[in-house]
Amino acid sequence: MDAARAALIKCAVPDVMALFHASRVGGRYEHTDFPPTQDVLRKRSQKGADEVWEGRPKWRSADLHRAARAGHVRLDVTALDINGAYLAALKTWLPIGRLVHSDDGVHDPRRAGVHRVTPPGWTVPDLPSPLGARQEPGPLWITEPTLRLLLRCAREGLCEAPVIHESWTSGATEGLLEKMRRALAEVRREAIASGDELALDYVKSMYSKFVSTIGESTANREMRRPDWMHIIRSQAFANLWFKAYKAHAAGLTVVEMSGTDELHVAGDWEAVFRRGRDLSQVKPKHVYTLGGAS
Repeated sequence: MDAARAALIKCAVPDVMALFHASRVGGRYEHTDFPPTQDVLRKRSQKGADEVWEGRPKWRSADLHRAARAGHVRLDVTALDINGAYLAALKTWLPIGRLVHSDDGVHDPRRAGVHRVTPPGWTVPDLPSPLGARQEPGPLWITEPTLRLLLRCAREGLCEAPVIHESWTSGATEGLLEKMRRALAEVRREAIASGDELALDYVKSMYSKFVSTIGESTANREMRRPDWMHIIRSQAFANLWFKAYKAHAAGLTVVEMSGTDELHVAGDWEAVFRRGRDLSQVKPKHVYTLGGAS
């Protein structure tokens, strides 16, 4: 089994690329595999990063932890695991062709890409910022999902709207990876139902390596779309934020949120989320007491 798992994971990149190209046969849009890479999307060094901030969260409620240390609060907290975060994030608005520059400061929902914005201040103490763990003030480059999330928060009255300074975008669609996502989700569902952990590992390796290698990785010579890579990752973080927002709106206490798939809440979480391993469900990882004995 270990040898089979290693062999399958080794061929996950060419296999997922073959699946992707097969899923695009007869597609409505002709996407570009190797558009010009804009400076904002270029790594500054071989092991360095480019200028795009993906909104990765690493948040815990400072007020709750302060109150817990002082002995003023005691909560039973469940750490929830979000299933298939990157697989679910394949459903996102992706630019189809090469990115084109604009500086009109207007967001066109029919386009997608990266945007340099001055983000609004975030003053909601019991919800994490949509920008994730970023601490530095001032303008920054963000992706389409993060911008759409900030605009949604502004419509909900949670913050002001971000100021858009410039953008690199292309005409976009939310369904570019949808056939591939559905195929992988179906095989994942069948593997869970039959207890086939080998197939489950293979599917997970396929979609996770698709995301991690379509940028500037030497492990994938068939595509260079760092914009897609950043957008899919950011969509996973945005999806997690929406889970936290749903929990908060339903009366749960959001205690912590981090990475792509970890959400800690206090309260009757099963009244809000369904328990299970499907993409629409969540798994409890462990339960602990905040404010209790360590």
